[in-house]
This record gives sequence, structure tokens and C-alpha cells, in this order.
Amino acid sequence: MKTHSKQLPPLPVKGGFTPLYALSGLVALLMAAASVAGLGFRALVYPAEELQRSFVPNDAVNLFIGLPILLGSMGLTWRGKLIGLLCWPGALFYVLYNYTAYVFAMPLNWAFPLYLVLVMLCLYTLIALIAGMDGTAIRQTLAGAVPEKFAGGVLAGFGLLFLLRAFGVMVYAITSGDLPTEAELAVNLSDILTAPASILGGILLWQCKELGYTAGLGLLFQGSMLFIALIAFFLLQPLLTETPFAWTDMFVILVMGSIYFVPFTLFARGVLKRSS
Repeated sequence: MKTHSKQLPPLPVKGGFTPLYALSGLVALLMAAASVAGLGFRALVYPAEELQRSFVPNDAVNLFIGLPILLGSMGLTWRGKLIGLLCWPGALFYVLYNYTAYVFAMPLNWAFPLYLVLVMLCLYTLIALIAGMDGTAIRQTLAGAVPEKFAGGVLAGFGLLFLLRAFGVMVYAITSGDLPTEAELAVNLSDILTAPASILGGILLWQCKELGYTAGLGLLFQGSMLFIALIAFFLLQPLLTETPFAWTDMFVILVMGSIYFVPFTLFARGVLKRSS
């Protein structure tokens, strides 16, 4: 008796992705090396106690959350899953956001070039990945199956919120003379540089543009994983450093993350329905 497995539709890409798998694999390898170095040699990597409080827990989060989501999205894409292809840019954007903060916060020590290479490699791979995806085919597949207005509004709204917050912190620091720590400054600069992508992606998705469909799930995935990573960070920080538990920050992140997870879940469900 013959059995017939269901043939999945081909992925909407314009060419071979072998170089992008290799580049993303290199990103994963370097991220693992940076995380292990930060956890195992914290005094050498982070010469200041304030840097250790901020980045040692984040190294653990990158190792156990950032690395799996990157490898997982690559693996799903390799198996021909559309949801993996659409989440892959979000995983790279997650890494880019994180290590942009490292570049701004870290002194010029032996670890700094590793963080700089990670940022540059992520940025190049992310741009090449988006450019290699067939936006027309993705739009035709997803139109009407995903919450364009709701997801686009959340993306643009949260992006604007984080951008204004970061600018507000910077302006207050300049006018008051009460300068933030190096880690806080680095995170705000990372927000300023990356939040416009969320705003633009949300607007394009709201307008049902090809690039909005192409980047929408990835942006929602990146934001959702960042909220999960922040929860893990606040749980790990008191265990790995001499820092009290941040109850207020945890509550705020839980509330904001709960809002963000809704459009991500709806968008992912629509992708799964249309690609199955």
C-alpha cells in the first residue's frame, strides 16, 4: 500500500541561500563564543562591576535564548517551512540589537572586536536575507490571513514608544547633568538605532506593502523574544550578580510583553495556515 506525504510549497526566495546559512552559522558560533567568554571570564571581559551586572546575565540569556532561536529559525527554513524563513530575519535582528548595546558599552579591550564583528556580520546577513526573499509571493500568500492593521499598529506604536523613551532619557541626561550608566546609555542608543525599523515595518504592514509582509513576522518575533529575554534577565540577574530583584521592571515587561505576544501569535497562526 502506497503512502503519499504532503508536498510543501516551495519557499518564496529568489535564489540559493547557502551563503546566508554559512553567515548565520558564523554569527551563531561567534555569539556562543562571546557568551561563554563573558560567563567564564567575567572579570577579563567586563572590567567594571556595573558592566558585569548588566552583561553577565545577558550573556546567559543570549546563550540559552538568542542562540536557539537563530538556529531554530534556520533549521525550519532548511526544512522548507515558511514560518522559519519569516522568523529568521527576526532572530538576526535580535542578535544585532543585543550586540549593538555591547559595542556602545564595552571598553576597547580584547572582546570589543568580537562584538563589532558580530554587529557588522548580523547587519550584512539581515539585509541580504530580506533582499533574497520574494516579497510579491509572500504578500500573495499572506494577504488577508494575517492581522495587517493590528500587527502593524503594535509594531509602529511600540517602536515609537521605545524611540521616544530613549530620546527622552538622553535629553534628560544632557539637560540635568545626571548621566546614565554606560550600560543604560548603550541600551538607549541601541533603541534609537533599531526602533525605526519597527516603526517603518509597522507602517508598511499597515499599508499592506510587500516589505511589510516580508519583515512583519520577523519584527514581531524579535520583539517577543526580547520581552522573554528581559524576563529571563531579571530572573537571572540576582543569581549571577549582587543585584536585587527588579520587581517593578519585571511587572512592566510582563504587561508590555503580553500585549506584544498577541499580534505575533495571530500572525504566526496565519502563516502556518497558508503554508500548510
